[in-house]
Amino acid sequence: MKAVQVVTLTGPGDIEVREVDPPQPGPHDVLVEVHSVGIAFPDLLLSRGEYQFKPEPPFTLGVDFAGVVIDPGHPESSGFTAGQRVAGVNLHGGAAEQVANPSVFTFALPDSMSYDEGAALPMNYLTALFALEERGGLRDRETVLVHGAAGGVGTATIQVARGLGARTIAVVSTEEKAAFARAAGADEVVIGPDFKDAVKELTGGKGVDVVVDVVGGDAFTDSLRCLAEQGRVLVVGFAAGQGIPEVKVNRLLLGNTDVRGVGWGAYAMARPGYMQKQWHRLAPMIESGVVKPPIGATYDLADFGRALVDMDERRTLGKSVVRVC
Repeated sequence: MKAVQVVTLTGPGDIEVREVDPPQPGPHDVLVEVHSVGIAFPDLLLSRGEYQFKPEPPFTLGVDFAGVVIDPGHPESSGFTAGQRVAGVNLHGGAAEQVANPSVFTFALPDSMSYDEGAALPMNYLTALFALEERGGLRDRETVLVHGAAGGVGTATIQVARGLGARTIAVVSTEEKAAFARAAGADEVVIGPDFKDAVKELTGGKGVDVVVDVVGGDAFTDSLRCLAEQGRVLVVGFAAGQGIPEVKVNRLLLGNTDVRGVGWGAYAMARPGYMQKQWHRLAPMIESGVVKPPIGATYDLADFGRALVDMDERRTLGKSVVRVC
């Protein structure tokens, strides 16, 4: 079968589509015929050997995927049946014609969702839910400021926040991205790096209750300044590539504010059943239509590396998807 593989840790330009042996499912795995694969930031880091998880090359990329169950393993324990539509997530391995994935990291895909949308759901939306509920303690009618709001995690955060009853303010860099964030469901949009004053005006001087920051860099200090009393900044990533921001902790004391790390993957994978509970939490949001992943660019399997480059250079909107079959 065909698989997208890292052969040398020299970045996305050297990724290869290779013929490999089909996977052999373990006792707790589901064998899936893959239709779509989501492009994820960990894929980019893995291609350079910069991720905290460091498999030895050659290995297959692909964090998010969607497809059809070929072999459900033990249906009484996996809960799946042959022919069932599913989405799944793992550290890697999904960018192939078939994947053997643990049943606890595999989810029933609603009929209302396409395979492309299914491949956009797991990592971004479960991360957003973990950030807002588990780490952010989001309460109904609070206000959430979302950086990188036109990207995959950003649009997921907008939609999940709305599903949890919050008001959302999206921060983006261009008019095109502003339109995309609005279409994803943002209540308000602010364009440009100087967002602080606009956010204060939109909140009547109060500030926001939660900031979800996937960007880091220069925006971080102004994010702290945008917080209402007892507000929380949730650190999800550092897509700006400007280094790791530092916090002057006296600012936290003066405003009774928090900075909280969001590391969904390691937390969720260490707790069997946790992702399934999260997926059930998302289900009513999917059914209501508030969660509907916006798909940006789509690519063929041979262009997986180009898709990563486009994401790295911040040319993409929403979630990019590679179509396998």
